[in-house]
Amino acid sequence: MLRVTLYTKVGCHLCEDVKAELAALRALYPHELVEVDITQDDALYGRYRYTIPVLHIGTSVLHAPIDRTQLIHALQQG
Repeated sequence: MLRVTLYTKVGCHLCEDVKAELAALRALYPHELVEVDITQDDALYGRYRYTIPVLHIGTSVLHAPIDRTQLIHALQQG
């Protein structure tokens, strides 16, 4: 199964939007969502604090803002 890693933090409304889109697409593009809270790791926080949500899907890396078309493309490429 395709693994999707979402770099996020509490209170990120853009992250919640991406999670909702991924949930809506799960039936068409099965995947396992793994959430990583960037506030738990200083290096991740320094790297992603201004660009979350960040998604790693296969070899694709998406940075905010992320739209449905980008998600579908990345899930298809998996």
